[in-house]
Amino acid sequence: MTFVTDPDCGLEKHTPASSLYGGVRFRKRGRNKAKWGSAIAPRTRVKFLEYQAHAVFRKYGIPVPSGALAAKPEDLVNPPLPCAVKAQVLIGGRGKAGGIKFAKTATEARAAANAILGMRIGPYTVKQVYAQEKLDIAREFYLSITFDRSARAPVLMASTSGGVDIESVPHASIVRLHVPPLVGLQPYLLRNLARRLKLSKKLAAQVSDIAIKAYALFRQEDAELVEINPLAVLKNGRVVAGDAKLVIDDNAEHRHPEYANLPQDRTPLEEEAHDKGITFIQLDGDIGVIANGAGLTMATLDVLNLKGGKGGAFLDLAGTDNPETVKQAFEILLKAKPSVIFLNVFGGITKADTVATGVEQALLAHGKKVRVVARIKGVNEDRAKEILSDAGVHSVETIEAGAEMAVKLRRAR
Repeated sequence: MTFVTDPDCGLEKHTPASSLYGGVRFRKRGRNKAKWGSAIAPRTRVKFLEYQAHAVFRKYGIPVPSGALAAKPEDLVNPPLPCAVKAQVLIGGRGKAGGIKFAKTATEARAAANAILGMRIGPYTVKQVYAQEKLDIAREFYLSITFDRSARAPVLMASTSGGVDIESVPHASIVRLHVPPLVGLQPYLLRNLARRLKLSKKLAAQVSDIAIKAYALFRQEDAELVEINPLAVLKNGRVVAGDAKLVIDDNAEHRHPEYANLPQDRTPLEEEAHDKGITFIQLDGDIGVIANGAGLTMATLDVLNLKGGKGGAFLDLAGTDNPETVKQAFEILLKAKPSVIFLNVFGGITKADTVATGVEQALLAHGKKVRVVARIKGVNEDRAKEILSDAGVHSVETIEAGAEMAVKLRRAR
């Protein structure tokens, strides 16, 4: 059954029943202890600024260029020269946006910092720059370790085409070696890597050493991605991680409290939700979405698009059975000021009456000022219908009808 509440016109519509559900259960994560089912919590990622990734690389003995961090131009008192002054933002394309400038003197470095600080790159304002030693590069490679989920194993990726987006490199030019998770990165894999990259014995030794250390970082830091692009071969024969990208699964924050307060690419509302263990993402649309399970959440957004709407902020209720959690989630969504809220829940671990109770409490607390379309099916749905009916919510039936109604209400504003 689907419910519609409209404080202005009390719309009600009935259509033949159907359902669309694809759920993925996730573990609660956040800065508190991890446990199942008490909050909204799929996987998210901890991203590192370049200078922060360099610090972690140094911890594992991976050679990186020297550098100096600055929040003001005058902070660059003694930068390594010559240097590349780089904007520190959690997004690619810095060079194309003018966020990387070269300098031969300290005066030029400070002038470059002054030009970069405060500029907008994508959604970010540059607040810090990193003056990194300019490398005298002879060759550039690409090296990374990430997960291949279809193979259920880490994969070591490498290419002789370094310094460019790996997505632009032809598939046949990328070396992919799956690492057996129980035994790790073995010598035979490193010999295979050196052979396929056509490395000399001297280069093979250095690249293998870096790969071993990168894999140790990957495992011990619970990383989802360790990327070196370029892996630079200098004219003096040394191999250095010319750039560093590091992404860590924040399900592992309880093992890495030192990373809990790293600035992330979250909006203020996303940060508030994250601190409460709630999965909340802000998109470009203005129809708010609350669902449970990744599959159902994505399906709801898709159906809205098919019906001519555009999902805005969305919440994934996952496996909560606490009305207060639902109420808190609803209140965070209200702060995003959606034109309409589409609630689409399949009651299983998250019982239908639990969601209805939380929604009722939030609507009563906020004076029913928001238009809500609610579709709830599953465990205790009859009781949920009673609760929502008492709150002035009327029923319709399907996800399609719910999406159509949400779009209609949005256009009627």
